[in-house]
Amino acid sequence: MSNSLTTETRVAVLVDCDNVSPEILEHALRMVAQFGRVVLRRGYGNQATLANKWQDALVRLAFTPCLQYQYAAGKNTADIALALDALEALFDERADTFCLVTSDSDFAYLCRKLRERGATVCIVGEPKTPDALRNASDQFFEWVRPAPPAEQVLDSAQKPAAKPEPPHADQAKQEPPKAVVKRRPRFLVEAVALLASDTSEGKVGLGALGQYLKRTDPAFSPQTYGHSGLLNMVKTYDLLAPQQEPGGHWSVSLLPKTESALETDTPRV
Repeated sequence: MSNSLTTETRVAVLVDCDNVSPEILEHALRMVAQFGRVVLRRGYGNQATLANKWQDALVRLAFTPCLQYQYAAGKNTADIALALDALEALFDERADTFCLVTSDSDFAYLCRKLRERGATVCIVGEPKTPDALRNASDQFFEWVRPAPPAEQVLDSAQKPAAKPEPPHADQAKQEPPKAVVKRRPRFLVEAVALLASDTSEGKVGLGALGQYLKRTDPAFSPQTYGHSGLLNMVKTYDLLAPQQEPGGHWSVSLLPKTESALETDTPRV
């Protein structure tokens, strides 16, 4: 194993599935990717929660479901399991940074205990999160449910366009190859904004940016979007300003809004 992996900050993402919506998961993973490598992904809930809306989200994002049966009405055993697993991971030195995905103020005491032991704690929660939990963490990331897209009403008088007839084999052979389209997904601008906001210079190294993108999506590659490399990709953005530093490495910062136009490409999915 390389030294970069052994010395990297280890992050545990523990989700209170009974308290938040599964749509919050991807936002949580993007937020914690700036801290280090996620080594624990666990979602806690009862049989009704994990068997329905949470199942697809946990499977798709490689979370381990931690099913906790309720032994008596009104007793939430999932919260206790989450708290015990967090302390166990800390004492076993499997993680030193904890992200609790919840809006339940009952976890405020757990946050304080983790921080007393030297761990870094962040909370990803909904706007309903009480101040008692927000202030018990090192950093709070608020997730707001996106508004549903406006429904596109099809004019009843508008007829669907007729499908063009497929070309003959001879015509298909004569068609020139299509040029590779270079796409500029919005998530790259969002990544630079997030990482550069915590620096005094307002910029992030190109290597750190690439590492962050790989954490959020292990399959990320500039070639997927038609670029030869990350630097080539960054240079196509109106909102980003790449700069070569004296040591030869590159950094990236955001241009002021007055100097650039908004990117129009579709967001990351």
